[in-house]
Amino acid sequence: MTKEKNRYGDADLEEFRSIIERKLGEAREDLLILKGSLSHKDDHGTDDTGRSFNMMEDGAETLMREENAQLASRTEKFITNLEHALVRINNKTYGVCRKTGKLISKARLKLVPHATLSIEAKKAEN
Repeated sequence: MTKEKNRYGDADLEEFRSIIERKLGEAREDLLILKGSLSHKDDHGTDDTGRSFNMMEDGAETLMREENAQLASRTEKFITNLEHALVRINNKTYGVCRKTGKLISKARLKLVPHATLSIEAKKAEN
């Protein structure tokens, strides 16, 4: 009789930690870039052009800033989720589905390292 594993071993957890830390670093860099684009008003040299062109530029810039703000918000949420995943690694509860209590597959965790639901549980939600 084989006993089903109820948690990942320390070696697996360290592998996941390195994946998460890499993604966390990338996300933090992305967030800095996004926040930088939100805090600086780009001057494209349209000050001396026609009024209608300036209005179009202002509209395009506003749209771009709104999109960047949404991206920044999503990136902040992603960073928080990755940080929570690191806490679960430290607690040795990482990779355990919060609905079924079974291990989430390694393949899923490598793609979505902050996952808290197995594919089975995720499908049941929909």
